[in-house]
Amino acid sequence: MTDATPTPDAAAEQAGHAHQADQAPDYDAMTRDIADVPAVEVITTVAVHLLSAAAVNLGLDKPDSEHKDLDEARKLITALAGLVTASATEISSFHAAPLRDGLKSLQLAFREASIVPDEPGQGPGEKFTGPVFA
Repeated sequence: MTDATPTPDAAAEQAGHAHQADQAPDYDAMTRDIADVPAVEVITTVAVHLLSAAAVNLGLDKPDSEHKDLDEARKLITALAGLVTASATEISSFHAAPLRDGLKSLQLAFREASIVPDEPGQGPGEKFTGPVFA
């Protein structure tokens, strides 16, 4: 004779699967939501994420940061410079100016943090922005 009552483990597993089915993402709704976001908002949001990540990798988040990684910071600053330079005319000076200021600050901070500074015009993102001086 078989017992129709599920074991506690089996019941929990069934409940977990039912919960996961209820939590399945609605990709159509997500696509519509993304389509409703203005391009300037997407661009500036990505730029702010790049700014923040680069600042952390430069060790600007706190003294003696364990997250300091200049190689990673260089990549992030270069990506930010490309994004800001390419999108500046599309997002207007109102949005581009603060991003350029943040970018320049990161480029100068990178130069200060480097043991062997890059030649002018060779620093992170400078192929897009030109040489950066204080």
